[in-house]
Amino acid sequence: MGEAKRRKNSPEEYGEDTTKILPWVPITKTQAGQFVAITTRGAWIGIGMMVVAWIIIRFIGPAFHWWEIVG
Repeated sequence: MGEAKRRKNSPEEYGEDTTKILPWVPITKTQAGQFVAITTRGAWIGIGMMVVAWIIIRFIGPAFHWWEIVG
């Protein structure tokens, strides 16, 4: 039986937003997409903060004689 026939005979709607990703975890596809979007944004914010901290520690602090870089 081909995939199209299986979809036609199945009572389940493929691609429906209420479809559970894992049956024992109550998370829908929409919620999973939102989670990925939020965590991706958070990761980029963290990377940006790390770059800013590195610039402050490596260049700005020594320029104002707040500390010295040894090594």
